[in-house]
Amino acid sequence: MARLLWPLVRVLLLLEVAAAVNFLHHRYEEMVQALFSVQNECPYVTRIYSIGRSVEGRHLYVLEFSDYPGIHEPLEPEFKYVGNMHGNEVLGRELLLQLSEFLCEEYRRGNERVTRLIHDTRIHIMPSMNPDGYEVAAKQGPDSIGYLTGRNNANGVDLNRNFPDLNTFMYYNGEISGPNHHIPLPDNWKSQVEPETLAVIQWISNYNFVLSANLHGGAVVANYPYDKSLDQRFRSHRRTVNTPTPDDKLFQKLAKTYSYAHGWMHRGWNCGDYFADGITNGASWYSLSKGMQDFNYLYTNCFEITLELSCNKFPPEEDLERQWMANREALVAFIEEIHQGIKGMVSDENNNGIAGAVISVQGISHDVTSGNMGDYFRLLLPGTYTVTASAEGYQPQTVTTTVGPAAPSLVHFQLKQDVVRKPSERKTSGTRTNNKALQKKVVPRATHRGTRR
Repeated sequence: MARLLWPLVRVLLLLEVAAAVNFLHHRYEEMVQALFSVQNECPYVTRIYSIGRSVEGRHLYVLEFSDYPGIHEPLEPEFKYVGNMHGNEVLGRELLLQLSEFLCEEYRRGNERVTRLIHDTRIHIMPSMNPDGYEVAAKQGPDSIGYLTGRNNANGVDLNRNFPDLNTFMYYNGEISGPNHHIPLPDNWKSQVEPETLAVIQWISNYNFVLSANLHGGAVVANYPYDKSLDQRFRSHRRTVNTPTPDDKLFQKLAKTYSYAHGWMHRGWNCGDYFADGITNGASWYSLSKGMQDFNYLYTNCFEITLELSCNKFPPEEDLERQWMANREALVAFIEEIHQGIKGMVSDENNNGIAGAVISVQGISHDVTSGNMGDYFRLLLPGTYTVTASAEGYQPQTVTTTVGPAAPSLVHFQLKQDVVRKPSERKTSGTRTNNKALQKKVVPRATHRGTRR
């Protein structure tokens, strides 16, 4: 009898959770109130912090979930969700508020899956990267025909065309066998970006994020790097060029995890478009310059995808509950994808962590680096890999390891100090290159004029 009643109990629990959430559009003050309400409900596993302010002075708030809020625990990966980058694409903003309340409520209920996720992952949720643009769009209302109203920030800049164009340097590096990872920023980059973009760049420079998703609207598809095509002559929807990263198969798997956990994204036909499995390479869809997704991959250790979540950029309130139920499992399942591949500590012979050590995987020409405590995280598909850890002043160490389909394999490195050599004989670390010479040879090209992403 108990077995027969359990499915009904689960349905009732889901209905109770859904009823506890306010399916409303939240203006800035209401959004802030919702975040602090979650923090008050779950004070021991949450923290609210601001990464900066918008053009009009609104805080760019982040809600963190962790069993030790405000502290990076070695070997615990950092995850982030960013919503509302385009102010008029609002579903992501509302879904992240719903997710925040859901995680809090389920943690308090003792939900095993959510508890494990919060204890094993440091989760950062930014509901709105563009609060100024949202206020403009919200004043217009969801029934207006102003398709672009509120898209840009208060200075009229599209934030997803505002990051330093590292793709151009990366493509040039490819011609000279240079790196496509941890590319340094141009000297004058701060003068070229908006306050919101500056805040995000400083944020992702200070946290060793491993996995991320950027929530948009205007289509229904999971989009993965590269966004910018190598050949910028193909800038229209008619001529597109698939431009894969060295981690293309991994990115496809990450994108499919979301699309197949979503209510209908995986079906492919949405909003008049068709994407097989509900996923697409960004440049294959259309080429986009100076986007946040590619910037994460080329400048940091973070693997980011872009989630297009609704045909209607500003869906009516009566549709929010349906959208939440379609995205809830996908939002949780995607966070869980951070726990795959390999991770470990890079230390010296005295067991001191080595920051900035380079982790290279044979056959995949994209490196990651260890964090301030010496811990590293490398997302990988199941298989056997040859992995090398190297750091300036130390002898590199290479191991072969097998990655399974479940939890990440633990692979530690203990590097021996290198034999002292003459300065002229020392090798550079190779993790960063000087862009000054590259900047003289390449100039960022114009961006795509589309309205999505």
